[in-house]
Amino acid sequence: MSNMKFSQERLMNVLQAPVISEKATYVSDAHEQVIFRVDTTSTKPEIKAAVELMFKVGVVNVQVTLVKGKQKRFGKFMGRRKDWKKAYVCLAPGQKINFSESEQG
Repeated sequence: MSNMKFSQERLMNVLQAPVISEKATYVSDAHEQVIFRVDTTSTKPEIKAAVELMFKVGVVNVQVTLVKGKQKRFGKFMGRRKDWKKAYVCLAPGQKINFSESEQG
């Protein structure tokens, strides 16, 4: 695993939450990918190392996308939600991350 060049504290703060949605479920079934909400300052190598460290799985590649925050209205004031970063993590063939089992244990 290639997580020796990053500090363990940094890697623990890279992944924020898994994205659980209809699209995320379809992507994980069709392409063996898992989608995470990640820190906006994180890089692809950091995301790969963090997933390998936390879930003990092999990662083939990582694709990231910036999600723009939506415009929202608070009474008469217009506001905006924060931008956030989403990472599509492609796992090695035959490997899975099951979030329903890992949270109960």
